[in-house]
Amino acid sequence: MAHAVTPPATSPPSTGAAGGAAVARRLEGAPFATEIRERVAADSAAYAQEHGHPPGLAVVVCGRSAPSMVYLERILKACAQVGIDASFVDVPGETPADQERELAAAILRLNDDPKVNGIIVQMPLPEGVRLRTVVDTIDPLKDIDGIHPLNAGLLRAGYEGFIPATAHAALEMVHRSGVELKGADAVVIGRSPVVGMPLAFMLTKENATVTVCHSKTRDLPAKVRMADVLVVAAGHPRLVTGDMLKPGAVVVDVGINVVDGKIVGDVDFESAEQVASAITPVPGGVGPLTSALLLSHLMRAAQRQMDAEPHRHMGRDLPNDQTEAAAARQDSRR
Repeated sequence: MAHAVTPPATSPPSTGAAGGAAVARRLEGAPFATEIRERVAADSAAYAQEHGHPPGLAVVVCGRSAPSMVYLERILKACAQVGIDASFVDVPGETPADQERELAAAILRLNDDPKVNGIIVQMPLPEGVRLRTVVDTIDPLKDIDGIHPLNAGLLRAGYEGFIPATAHAALEMVHRSGVELKGADAVVIGRSPVVGMPLAFMLTKENATVTVCHSKTRDLPAKVRMADVLVVAAGHPRLVTGDMLKPGAVVVDVGINVVDGKIVGDVDFESAEQVASAITPVPGGVGPLTSALLLSHLMRAAQRQMDAEPHRHMGRDLPNDQTEAAAARQDSRR
């Protein structure tokens, strides 16, 4: 896994109001995102000059839920700012079976489109539409959000592949807080295959002691209270409150919820910032960095596709993890 930015030296975290210090430091995503977008813009311009067209991103939408559309529209806006050609691909269908069939067909078409370098699919999928439909069809070389089993397996085995952008952004926010992960108690609330579980593996790789909590966890407040680092990706507005936190904890809120027309996180920000040492706001925290990192994943995908194509045609081995990726792509078409 390649980190987009190197964390600067930071002052020791405060202990929060519970320890008599100031409120938590806000971890804003925009400054870090700007650094990444500047590099992506330069890479995108170079790609367009070499190939005669800009790099391309396809955003596959299967039903338009309010929280996820906020995220996806932000991605399209970011693409326009850095010279990436991005568009929505709407999946029709009245029933889950129809939607699954159309979803698979759309992804297969995009796999074969040489002007599309990356594919992301709106999550969560509508009720009744299986994630397996995406997993079975998406080209791992274009899977810039890391949901194909090849990319997920590379992460778990400790090799470099594409990782989910939201999980990547959450980890970058933890780094930016200045907390020492080695030996730290980290709690992740949420076990989704695109945020919670990948993030748990990444935190473990950095020698944190990780606890994954979910909807069946007993005594969630007790688990949360032991966390030096808390990442919340439950999809439940204001699930975590300040009285649940360990004083001085670093809190990363991944949640995007729409409540009474306002975007709120999974953490009750007002109470949590009185206890935490550092916390991400919603909106403005993980979201902007996620969008920027996804663009960096796209440019890496474009480069990998250029590197892989001659090897694929000539029958030679691909470097690193690309051998398996190319094989998986061929298998998915059989």
